[in-house]
Amino acid sequence: MMRAKSWEDDMKASSICYPAAVLLVLVGMVWGIQMAMSQDHSAMPAHAHLNLLGWVSLFLFGIFYQSHPAIDRSGLARAQVYVWILGTVVLTVGVGLVHTDHPVGDPIAAAGSLIVLLGMLLFGWLVLKGRSDEQTAGRRLTPAE
Repeated sequence: MMRAKSWEDDMKASSICYPAAVLLVLVGMVWGIQMAMSQDHSAMPAHAHLNLLGWVSLFLFGIFYQSHPAIDRSGLARAQVYVWILGTVVLTVGVGLVHTDHPVGDPIAAAGSLIVLLGMLLFGWLVLKGRSDEQTAGRRLTPAE
């Protein structure tokens, strides 16, 4: 019995990375403008985390995934991207709270850090697995002449 094709079958990790990266950098830019206008830069470390994890890292993930189409189409790659986005948002909120003198931010930042770590471990596994798969694919047996 064949399964009906869903929208997720066509969804690539890179197609999630790029728009999410743009959205998060726009939030970071607006936040930076707000900090400049208010002359209160106490949340600057959170702003920096958002831009680095949300813009730079996500965009780099997208480039990697796009250059490795088999991985790009995998459900694990999509899961890695969603984990990374969640971790980035949670970590940014936590760090923002910590640096604006809200102690409740410490456990939130800690949880976000662990989620981001999980996202990076998933990415590392995909990179290493993809590399070994590419090396194995290059060693195809050919019949002797």
